[in-house]
Amino acid sequence: MHQQKRQPELVEGNLSVFVFPMELIFYADDQSTHKQVLTLYNPYEFALKFKVLCTTPNKYVVVDAADAVKPQCCVDIVIRHRDVRSCHYGVIDKFRLQVSEQSQRKALGRKEVVATLLPSAKEQQKEEEEKRIKEHLTESLFFEQSFQPENRAVSSGPSLLTVFLGVVCIAALMLPTMGDVESLVPLYLHLSVNQKLVAAYIVGLITMAILRT
Repeated sequence: MHQQKRQPELVEGNLSVFVFPMELIFYADDQSTHKQVLTLYNPYEFALKFKVLCTTPNKYVVVDAADAVKPQCCVDIVIRHRDVRSCHYGVIDKFRLQVSEQSQRKALGRKEVVATLLPSAKEQQKEEEEKRIKEHLTESLFFEQSFQPENRAVSSGPSLLTVFLGVVCIAALMLPTMGDVESLVPLYLHLSVNQKLVAAYIVGLITMAILRT
């Protein structure tokens, strides 16, 4: 005799529920979004019955809130928002889908779907765009700050050539001018007025460069 194959007993609450999407967004200024569709999938080899519950049932109309779905099939659940008012903007409501075998009452699995009413799709897109821009600026600022200490280390302080040139020019300014007969410095180290003006000009440029670094 052939023994009848028995289906393993399912534990309450452990059955996975497959539904899409997981979030419903209604826009007050777009009537086409006031009706949303939830798709419930049944990948199992036995039929399921389902029931849709809501935290605020007075705000929504659920078509076929309790029905069945055949094995390895899916069913669409239509949800309409019927209380589109500004006082409901941003309020998060929840739908719960409970599934069970047709021959049993206990819920084998459940899944929650959130629903939100927003004032405008354009405003939502604008906020998302502003958020993306802020994230981009934050990332750019982060990378800029990350590389800034290294750049400062490379460009901090004047170069040795600049310092050497400045010392030479300052020394030139301290040398006597041509025609100063009372100086003890040899005559070949006496500089003309024009040479000292050039040295003073170079010292001024070096000073400005050091102050800017």
